Amino acid sequence: MGKRIMLDWERDKRWSDKFLNEIKAILGVHLIGEPPIEEDMERNTDLMVLKMDAVRIGCRVRNHQYFEKYPDDFTIRSGRPTGAKTELAKIIEGWGQYLFYAFADEKDERLVYWRMIDLNKFRLWFNRCLAKGKPYPWVEMNNRDNSSSFHVFNVKKAGDVLFAMK
Repeated sequence: MGKRIMLDWERDKRWSDKFLNEIKAILGVHLIGEPPIEEDMERNTDLMVLKMDAVRIGCRVRNHQYFEKYPDDFTIRSGRPTGAKTELAKIIEGWGQYLFYAFADEKDERLVYWRMIDLNKFRLWFNRCLAKGKPYPWVEMNNRDNSSSFHVFNVKKAGDVLFAMK
């Protein structure tokens, strides 16, 4: 990975990591549930993680300006000039169960809107679209600095891939 790309990645990671506690709190509501009464009565269980295997969740937080312009879109990086594996390639390979996609407020202090994308449903939908052929219900674009390309998906066109949203 080139030095500039690594510095950009580190900067972007530091910015989005400041939202991790809020993201974990939101995910807890959706991934931890109340068990059947028998679990409480017989097994000292007040809460249950809904799945005990590793659950991989990709997290993406966007600046507020994108929420104002594109509230119904979500983007997934699809290309790098370096040829490095992208988020879309990893998703298509089967990695990740969910994508937590959120927008920050104007001050970059809190999340104002989020959605959870079920990546198993997304993969199925995406592959069906590829099988049907063009025109695809997404657009591929480049970042302004040409550091990467990404697919823009509209939630209304993406069908039933959402798990939950605020």
